[in-house]
Amino acid sequence: MNVSPQIGERVPSVRVRIAAEKGSGEDITTEALFSGKKVVIFGLPGAFTPTCSSKHVPGFLTHFDALKAKGVDLIACVSVNDAWVMAAWAREQRTFGKIAMIADGNGDFTRAMGVVLDATSSFMGERSKRYAAIIENNVLVSLDVEEAGKFEVSSAEAVLKRL
Repeated sequence: MNVSPQIGERVPSVRVRIAAEKGSGEDITTEALFSGKKVVIFGLPGAFTPTCSSKHVPGFLTHFDALKAKGVDLIACVSVNDAWVMAAWAREQRTFGKIAMIADGNGDFTRAMGVVLDATSSFMGERSKRYAAIIENNVLVSLDVEEAGKFEVSSAEAVLKRL
């Protein structure tokens, strides 16, 4: 059973890889990545998938300046994909320098956050549900998980209203 951290609790520290423009990326713990920062992180089922590529990532790029104006230090996208895929997607979406693309290849962070999506019926294995979270200095401030097939509470616009 997946149990996410509760509001006001520390986010689990898990090793992930940040996609890089060149090479295999940087390994880091989520604790180190989020420490001392106001973070908006959004999770999604997969790189290059339709809603993720046409709405989710582009929305955070469009609202990048507004999110920064609200005091957000880091905007991050997490997906259960490897760092090479996340880097290719980052190049295609032009996120470098704006959105950190987190490769959660083994799904460790996704499981720790309690947002696993069983997409085996679509031949995608275990993935992440679509969600958005606000984290301040490793403490979960909000976590909004989409209902299956929806794109409402995890959009950049919805996050801006919560900040």
